[in-house]
Amino acid sequence: MKKLLEDSLNKLSIEYDEEKLSKLERFYELTVEKNKVMNLTAITEPEEFVIKHFADSLAILNFISFTPGMRAADLGTGGGFPGIPLAVFHPEVNFLLIDSVNKKLNFISEVAAELGINNVETLHGRAEDIGHMEEHREKYDYVFSRAVSNMSSLSELALGLVRVNGIFVAYKSENSSEEVKTAARAIQLMGGIVDSEKTIILPNSDIKRNFFFIKKSNTTPKKYPRKAGEPTRRPL
Repeated sequence: MKKLLEDSLNKLSIEYDEEKLSKLERFYELTVEKNKVMNLTAITEPEEFVIKHFADSLAILNFISFTPGMRAADLGTGGGFPGIPLAVFHPEVNFLLIDSVNKKLNFISEVAAELGINNVETLHGRAEDIGHMEEHREKYDYVFSRAVSNMSSLSELALGLVRVNGIFVAYKSENSSEEVKTAARAIQLMGGIVDSEKTIILPNSDIKRNFFFIKKSNTTPKKYPRKAGEPTRRPL
């Protein structure tokens, strides 16, 4: 695993050291062990894990820059992706990992404690509710999501957390451009604009990852996000 991880990071031009590699390797071991009793991921083979979880999570570093003290949120983090790998590589940034499944967050907290990842916090709840909490509404420089929801729903859930001039980054699969066009109204209503789209082929694979960068240009109207379930049932 270590050799493939090093090769993937080299191909992504991402700097690393032994400590970062060790933390990712141990994160993998903990995930596979916990996965025996909890459904964290369907991907457990080392090579596939490196490509589809680690490289995929970290590839975004080709396109963004962090500065010390920034706040970032990972919406729908699941087993901790992309939040944990990004936190390992950028300890100067404060990460909030959000999910509606508390037992997954408990696992992430255990991982962070064991690996000494001190820049991660977790928050259990639905994005529709968290988006209205004063301590989280429009407070984040970056919000990331690898969630599978359609772009209209995701934009409503995520952009309420992004500060004005901050960025929502949606991890999407190949051929997602049409989905983003369909979400144009929702993005605009939430105070965002589509800033750019970037595509990368994950190293040692033929997997294309699309990143959509939604810039927050205006404040989100107070009525958004709508009540729990509405963004998914009735996308804007």
